Amino acid sequence: MSAFLQQLPALIGVVVGALGSYLAIVRSDGARFRRETAARWEERRLSVYGEYARALKKSVNLTYRVASHLGNDPHPHPLSPAQAEPLLAEATDGRDPAGEALIMLGSREVVERARVWVTTVMEMERFMRDGTHDPQAWQALLERQRAGREGYYTAVREDLALPPGHPARWATAPLSDA
Repeated sequence: MSAFLQQLPALIGVVVGALGSYLAIVRSDGARFRRETAARWEERRLSVYGEYARALKKSVNLTYRVASHLGNDPHPHPLSPAQAEPLLAEATDGRDPAGEALIMLGSREVVERARVWVTTVMEMERFMRDGTHDPQAWQALLERQRAGREGYYTAVREDLALPPGHPARWATAPLSDA
């Protein structure tokens, strides 16, 4: 029995070491699982954020083209309201599911900034549907839309811990009458 008592400290050391190794592995695997899960959700949120922006930009681009037809915008490819109507309906149909995914996965700040942006886009659509000819009012809507888009992208970058990006304000040369 004295041999057993002599071996007992070594046996206890082996048991403690095995238990410590097991706990370290479990903890490490748990941390890795949480990191991988967070990365997957972050990738999914980025996808949803990008999909929503693309869906909204379809509507924006169509309103630019109709505004050009109405004499409010210098877009080089004017489109009549009648030609634009089915395209706008399609863009809106694509925007709705993207918006639902955004509400489900987006942060509160991103969803709020998206609401500001889409509200302005809906005003642009209404302006276009009314057949308004007022280039100054159109420019004011454009500025609000650009600010809304910039706010959305800023919130997305903050939510995903990305560095600040480009403000997306492109300098354009004025059209000449030549």
